[in-house]
Amino acid sequence: METVAVVENGPATGDVVGVGKIKKNRIQVSTNKKPLFFYVNLAKRYMQQYNEIELSALGMAIGTVVTVAEILKNNGLATEKKILTSTVGTKDEAKGRLVRKAKIEILLGKKNSDDHDSADKEAAHEATEADAKK
Repeated sequence: METVAVVENGPATGDVVGVGKIKKNRIQVSTNKKPLFFYVNLAKRYMQQYNEIELSALGMAIGTVVTVAEILKNNGLATEKKILTSTVGTKDEAKGRLVRKAKIEILLGKKNSDDHDSADKEAAHEATEADAKK
């Protein structure tokens, strides 16, 4: 991990949001920046590079993170390892007070081809048993 400045709205604006440790395998999802399938495709690419990825979101973006994780799981690309929920405080510049927001972090692991094979074998076995009962 390395210390990196997080810049909002790209490097052209130069607005530094925060400085801290940034995980290379973390995808921070926003509701107003990119469409859903941008994050799905990005997560697929990260899955090829890393054994596990972390999807993270605040507030209204939580639904998007859950949807991305479910798409990856349903397509057989990832398995769910851990889900963390918490609340974080952020300062509302307009009102000048602390606002609490919900936060979710979903850790997904790369699904092995062995997992596909065992799931396929189990489904075939169940189908054979169902046919035998008929």
